[in-house]
Amino acid sequence: MSVRLSRHFENFTPALKTVVSRRKRGVYETNRRPLEPSVRDDRGRLVRSIGKAQTFLTEAQVDQIIDLYKGGMSMNRIAQKYRAHRRTIAAHLTRRSVSLREQRSLDPSDTPEAVRLYEDGMPLLEVGRRFGVSQHAARTAIAGAGATIRPKGRIPRA
Repeated sequence: MSVRLSRHFENFTPALKTVVSRRKRGVYETNRRPLEPSVRDDRGRLVRSIGKAQTFLTEAQVDQIIDLYKGGMSMNRIAQKYRAHRRTIAAHLTRRSVSLREQRSLDPSDTPEAVRLYEDGMPLLEVGRRFGVSQHAARTAIAGAGATIRPKGRIPRA
């Protein structure tokens, strides 16, 4: 009994053709990238991905972040200091089981004055700054008091 080996090897299956094609193109060669990223700055090691850079905070930096946050510094200020995103700071605090402070809302005793200022033409941003809250917090309080919120854009001159 003779075995015709050519019959077994001349009709490649589609999967085998794919493997051969990939091998010829070098897909299965070892990765030539260095293990350590070449991009570094005063913050430490950076990893570049498509369109964004990530900063890795050390354990000591995370400890400092926790101390600053517990000392009363806002997440936005901490994020500016460490040149990281505010949500990154929040994620580190959450991972370390630090309870996050509630967002400041407009004090109910200040709401009538905020409504009066807004209805007199002051923008929501300025109302928020006047009372030390965000524009969104001012808008929520003013709308909750029953005032009509103006459409976005510039106020037309009379």
